[in-house]
Amino acid sequence: MIVKKGVVMIRTVVRFAALGLMAVSASSWSGEAELKRAEEIVGGRCFLCHGLNGESASAVFPRLAGQHADYIARQLSDFKSGKRSSDTMKPQAEDLTPAEMKALGEYFQSKVVGPRRARDQELLAVGRYVFTRGNEFSGLPACSTCHGAQGLGTPQLPRLAGQHPRYIEDQLKQFNKRERTNDNAVMHTIASKLSELETHAVAEYIATLD
Repeated sequence: MIVKKGVVMIRTVVRFAALGLMAVSASSWSGEAELKRAEEIVGGRCFLCHGLNGESASAVFPRLAGQHADYIARQLSDFKSGKRSSDTMKPQAEDLTPAEMKALGEYFQSKVVGPRRARDQELLAVGRYVFTRGNEFSGLPACSTCHGAQGLGTPQLPRLAGQHPRYIEDQLKQFNKRERTNDNAVMHTIASKLSELETHAVAEYIATLD
């Protein structure tokens, strides 16, 4: 009886081990399939504006390399639903499934974007001050409060580090005018308190973060 029970236990362990290997294998295959699909989508449409590695072909388009996967997926969903208004991005996102949005997020998050070298040290100092300390005289909070000391953000809040200054400035202006139709509740108040100099300076500083 003892031997028989031992054999049964061994068979049970082997069965569970086999199921575990099958699950790992299936998960690996699923991950590879999703990555391949993301590469197809990027190579078919995204690369024209954002580059194959999310480096962005122009300063008017955001760098996506290193951006949080969940944040990218949410923005794509907002473009698709119209919550975030964009004549350019809505048609690009309309036929994407939630799984494809997530895969695209993971794809771009895995890429690396480097910082830009500062060109004007005095302007950079103003930007650093605004980013890390805000402006107590106008009631402007520090950007680092939400986006982190290095501008790395969170899955809910965007990574800013290394972003094109022109894109940052454009988004801040859109928030101020309420032309950006999502994530506006907090950012409108913040953007409305920024002077033109502060907007330009903080955008230049953000570009130097890594």
